[in-house]
Amino acid sequence: MNRFLIMGPPGVGKGTQAERLAKHFSIPTISTGSLFREHVRNGTPLGLEIRELLAMGRYVSDEITNTVVAERLTLPDAEHGFILDGYPRTLAQVDALDAILAQRSAELDAVIVLEADRDQLIERILLRAVEQDRSDDTPEVVTHRLDVYSRETAQLISAYDARGLVVRVDGTGLPHVVADRITEALRAL
Repeated sequence: MNRFLIMGPPGVGKGTQAERLAKHFSIPTISTGSLFREHVRNGTPLGLEIRELLAMGRYVSDEITNTVVAERLTLPDAEHGFILDGYPRTLAQVDALDAILAQRSAELDAVIVLEADRDQLIERILLRAVEQDRSDDTPEVVTHRLDVYSRETAQLISAYDARGLVVRVDGTGLPHVVADRITEALRAL
């Protein structure tokens, strides 16, 4: 089985690497952001609730997030593996994911943590902001997002590290080079 979680700070290339891994292993990438947008677009009961929360500037609750992920993991394409991107984000969500997988007599195979130098990340995100005309990615906002990531995910990485699931990979360099590093690290695990 290939059940992975991919983590890393903003700008490290999680989305790019998740897509590459998905193709390599023929498994889906499951992103909570995409799942939320799909529910909103389809006007599902959860989608209406998500739309209302986001309109008020609130975060989607753990309960809704866990439900959306649990539903997605029941689809046939996730039966032989998946890559979770953006979930879990809290220790409560780690516990919920454990329970979701236990119901299927499954567990995570690896937690891929992409790492990069903070200054490189800031430079990369600011360059992307210019290329994609994203005026909301100012140096202050980028620095804040990196601080929040560090604060919120340190305990998640520690929890998974204690289980021997964490694979740390240098996320700098060309995408195919990083992909090769990930594949090699997973083989070594």
